[in-house]
Amino acid sequence: MRGPGTWWRGKSTPAKVETYTRFSFHFMAVVEVTVGAVPALGDRSGSPTVWLMLLVCLHAAACALTVSRSVDWVLGRRAQPVRQLWALGAATATVAALALAISEYGPGDDGLDSGAGSVFSVVLIFGVGIMALGLDGTRQVYVVVASFSAGAGLLVLPVGVPVLGALMVALVVLLGTTFLAVTALFSVWMLRAVYELDQARETRARLAVAEERLRFGRDLHDVMGRNLAVIALKSELAVQLARRGRDAAVEQMIEVQRIARESQREVRDVVRGYREADLEVELAGAQGVLRAAGIACEVTGVAGGLPGEAQSALAWVVREAATNVLRHGDARRCVVGVRVTEGRAVLTVENDGADGASDGGGGSGLAGLRERLAAVEGTLTAGPVGDGLFRLVAEVPLARTGAREVTV
Repeated sequence: MRGPGTWWRGKSTPAKVETYTRFSFHFMAVVEVTVGAVPALGDRSGSPTVWLMLLVCLHAAACALTVSRSVDWVLGRRAQPVRQLWALGAATATVAALALAISEYGPGDDGLDSGAGSVFSVVLIFGVGIMALGLDGTRQVYVVVASFSAGAGLLVLPVGVPVLGALMVALVVLLGTTFLAVTALFSVWMLRAVYELDQARETRARLAVAEERLRFGRDLHDVMGRNLAVIALKSELAVQLARRGRDAAVEQMIEVQRIARESQREVRDVVRGYREADLEVELAGAQGVLRAAGIACEVTGVAGGLPGEAQSALAWVVREAATNVLRHGDARRCVVGVRVTEGRAVLTVENDGADGASDGGGGSGLAGLRERLAAVEGTLTAGPVGDGLFRLVAEVPLARTGAREVTV
């Protein structure tokens, strides 16, 4: 059974940040109800108390809905929730005004007045703080914060609050809304930055694949371009000679046949070189790429003495493992080791980004590696090993190729 821990560990880093952001701002709705409505429970004024609690709960629900749609907008999944922001702003002003009216024109109970005053400030602070999530740019946030703070000060003047008291109310609302608004702005910035970083990793991986394809295309062009040009030229010459009844046409076609066979051989060599990756080259490349991505990478062992089949199979493992660390993990350190023991070459890749560092253990990447290793009677195991570590171990027998055992 999948527990809560498995659900959390199965998420990518951007998804974790998104979940944390959503939870934090949805939890503010709970805090609003706790701070604004619960204190009113101590009052015994009946109907006004019920209305205060109902108003706070409705406002908290509107805040929660705005959070969901604002986060979706931040991530580019929907249009900016303009209507929801206007609705929340109107609801915030309305609830604050009603709370003030209950305090002024209610039964006159001290407990009710205190609860209404708490609802007045809490609703303004949380409403404006949640609105900041869906606003486009800091200028809009400053305008909304200043407007609601000034409005709060002006709203209490008609009920007999002195000017100095109104200024204090405006200052309290300003400080509270500014704190939550700045928190919202920072959360939006962090969420966008994490997703942009993840997209950059995906782009880097795709560029690496594209670069390899270009290399293969260049090699193939270099091999085939000249030979095809020679074949075309000699074929044309053979046609001209055949039309003149010259025996040399046969010699030219024999030469065309030889060049065509030579081209086939060279193409096979290019493809073989593409498929049979060199382990030492892949180790050096993986180390360079991971270090460039800010991941400390240590390589131990020497792979030069391994037979060709073993090198090729393990080289593909290194390539796929490095790609998975870059694309799916959040690693800070990676260790790659090559050794020979009991007639088997063993490659170990261990990193501290266990949350998604592999493609799930059953993805197409590891499945493809298992097929490659199975072709040379090798094995592959991969999975978390505790303390946030992920380990991939590939083993290839050396006796299959008749190679002598080497020490690395």
